[in-house]
Amino acid sequence: MFLYPIPLWVLLLLLLLLPLLLPKRGNKHLPPGPPKLPIIGNLHQLAGLPHRSLWQLSKKYGPVMLLHFGGVPAVVISSAEAAEEVLKNHDLSCCSRPSLVGARRLSYNYLDLAFSPYGDYWREIRKICVHELFSIKRVQSFQFIRDEEVAALIDSISQSSSAATPVDLTEKFFSLTANITFRLAFGTSFEATDLEKDRFKNLLDDVEALLGSFSANEYFQHVGWIIDRFTGYYAKTENVFHKLDTFFQQIIDDHLKPGKMDKELEDIVDVLLRLEREQTEVGSVQLTKDHIKAVLMDLFVAGVYTGAVTLIWAMAELARNPEIMKNAQEEVRNVAGNRERVAESDIDDLHYLKMVIKETLRLHPPAPLLLPREVISNFKINGCDIYPKSLIHVNVWAIGRDPNYWKDPEDFFPERFIDSFIDFKGQHFELLPFGAGRRGCPALHMGTVLIELALANLLYCFDWKLPNGVQDINMEEQARPSLTISKMEPLKLVPVRYLAQ
Repeated sequence: MFLYPIPLWVLLLLLLLLPLLLPKRGNKHLPPGPPKLPIIGNLHQLAGLPHRSLWQLSKKYGPVMLLHFGGVPAVVISSAEAAEEVLKNHDLSCCSRPSLVGARRLSYNYLDLAFSPYGDYWREIRKICVHELFSIKRVQSFQFIRDEEVAALIDSISQSSSAATPVDLTEKFFSLTANITFRLAFGTSFEATDLEKDRFKNLLDDVEALLGSFSANEYFQHVGWIIDRFTGYYAKTENVFHKLDTFFQQIIDDHLKPGKMDKELEDIVDVLLRLEREQTEVGSVQLTKDHIKAVLMDLFVAGVYTGAVTLIWAMAELARNPEIMKNAQEEVRNVAGNRERVAESDIDDLHYLKMVIKETLRLHPPAPLLLPREVISNFKINGCDIYPKSLIHVNVWAIGRDPNYWKDPEDFFPERFIDSFIDFKGQHFELLPFGAGRRGCPALHMGTVLIELALANLLYCFDWKLPNGVQDINMEEQARPSLTISKMEPLKLVPVRYLAQ
């Protein structure tokens, strides 16, 4: 989890409450970094969006930079070479995770499991995710779900195209990814009233905000939990994760009803319940309902927003670059011919579309800072000592805009990937939207297939215009705490139905 800047009054309160200064490391060769203040460390230097603040600091102190967030040392990685050192060469030394802030003070075991450190349990759960939940075979088995939901998206947009009215694509893309995630995980459509959908989206917003916001308990031992109670962070966390626990328990209970488990196609909850019934051991731990909830939490946090945010940025960039959109549309329409929809079987032939998605992920990685890793054994980067219990933050947003790797890095230019082997699957460290190594995203294939299919159909079925009176699209990033970063303003475009000749 990363933190957003905290109010000045909280920092002043820390100065009054904490009598001890940060411990010294001695004369070891530590990475360079800005001077820190007693107790609060470098928290005062994180103004605005963290990935941008850290990017600016790295220009002065280098691609391997040491900061202190309260009493916790944090090493910020801002180059492809340093990222390769961390995520490949020293992957085993820093593949653990810090536990969820305050989870030990809450009454929900699934939170600790969702953010479990490296060990037998984590290795076995990842094996289940890779081989059972997100295998290529299972992703293919869910193709009909993607086809149906993308078709529903196109149909809903068509209603607006007949009236030439703007469509809120931000809302449409969230509904698309939420609907698909519901059906993959629970085997049921997200059929709810607008009020219920809003409540669910607000719950996910709250989860993302909590995981991306400041908690004193994480960075200030002994007294941090007092501050969290005083500021209301603890009560907010308890309330949000109680709602999430209730939601997951209802889903599990529904799957356990008579006749519910006798289905030809297993959803993700079915698979996990089957493994539990078969008494599958996860390392030295028996698989339980809490393990199932932990996997579901990871799925929802990583799945719903990542795909939606990528589609939002992709369509925003295409709308701002009409020639690039035209090139992508010509390719899609040539491949699809006069068919009603673009099929998944067409995707391998859409080379320019894939370059558009790569360029979107370079400029707008859905999570600009990878989830932090926790160091478990000493190692060196660039001759600098990295110690256990340090946090590692990889600034993939900064790497994607580094002129050492990318010509004119601020420009949206998909053609830069022509004749390039660079991909986002964790083997090329200039482009790391989904991480790499042991902590790389296990559901990468499932997520990218949806993005490709949805974007291809949006470009095939419609031409897109800016609303009347709008000259350009505001590309500012949202400022609220969150693991994923979307546009500050909703993306609204006018669809014009394309009639294939």
